[in-house]
Amino acid sequence: MAKFANDLVMDAALDKIATATTMHVNTSEPATRAAAISDSLADVTLTAGDGNGDYTIANGDTNGRKITVAEQVDVPIDATGTATHVSLIDGSDLILVTTCTSQGLTSGGTVTVGAFDDEISDPS
Repeated sequence: MAKFANDLVMDAALDKIATATTMHVNTSEPATRAAAISDSLADVTLTAGDGNGDYTIANGDTNGRKITVAEQVDVPIDATGTATHVSLIDGSDLILVTTCTSQGLTSGGTVTVGAFDDEISDPS
């Protein structure tokens, strides 16, 4: 028997990611929204919604669907520490956490967070 999921199913999950309005650069993997904020070295406001500038939903690289989070350039660094994770939050939830290249950040400087994506594969 073949397996199938309409793109609308995967897009619903990706649309939820696109509700995030803040990106935080963290020193460790946050488990909650509060931890993402308290552990933040740098943060930037994002424009929520697919196609609004910070998020793009499209076909996956191999199959399925993906969301790409746009590069964020010259994000002000608020605290000194070693960045290891990037988190996305909205007004009430921790939405997504991913790793980043470990690097030391110094308060008063800026950091660029490269574009990244999250992909949902077709059922197999």
